[in-house]
Amino acid sequence: MKVALFVTCLVDLMRPSVGFAAIRLLESAGCEVVVPDAQTCCGQPAFNSGDRLAATALARKVIAEFEGFDYVVAPSGSCADQIRTEYPGLFPDNPLWRQRAEVLAARTWELTSFLVEVLKVDSVPGQFDGSITYHDSCTGLRSLGIKAQPRVLLAKVPGLKIREMPESEACCGFGGTFSVKFGNISAAIAEKKCDNALKANPDAIVGGDLGCLMNIEGKLRRMGDETTRVLHVAEVLAGVGVWPGSDSAAGKVG
Repeated sequence: MKVALFVTCLVDLMRPSVGFAAIRLLESAGCEVVVPDAQTCCGQPAFNSGDRLAATALARKVIAEFEGFDYVVAPSGSCADQIRTEYPGLFPDNPLWRQRAEVLAARTWELTSFLVEVLKVDSVPGQFDGSITYHDSCTGLRSLGIKAQPRVLLAKVPGLKIREMPESEACCGFGGTFSVKFGNISAAIAEKKCDNALKANPDAIVGGDLGCLMNIEGKLRRMGDETTRVLHVAEVLAGVGVWPGSDSAAGKVG
């Protein structure tokens, strides 16, 4: 099975360890993983800002680069949703491109959903000695139904204990361009999310979208918490970048 990894902009630029963790998980499950070198953005920021022309141009680029694989997997519910849900609608008057978009959409999966629903993995390579609490990101939860999948996988990690926070399904305040346009509202929502997460008294806050995690960690540090880790679920499942000195990699994924 040949799987293409859609790295996502934030992973590539801000935390490449998430990309390497995703590769490790997919390869440990028997996949041949390819990372197309020229990939860039899925187009979601442009789409959410109303720039349909730019969003469509980026969709064409992604379709052309990724349509030759058995599956496309992204360590992000929001990016996977953009491809799965929004791409076909960008080509209402172009049957050929709409068909290509629909085919790619059907092959595109968020990472934890792919591991559970397609690969049906029974073990993961990571280990975690401590407790975590899980934040459910809005798009993945509400559009792709990602809720049980990450928890099923985390339950397979030796040493890990899951402590559910109050209102785990509530927004973290990121919302992509929302956090830029409405900074004060975003900050207030993020503070409530951090308060709820800390009520679980975890060693780490874990989630499936790096945008959410960056927003949560930024607020957490400004609130004075310097000890609670904020990790992507792929890092925990793969044991990559989990603790200082653990197996990790730096630089561009690809």
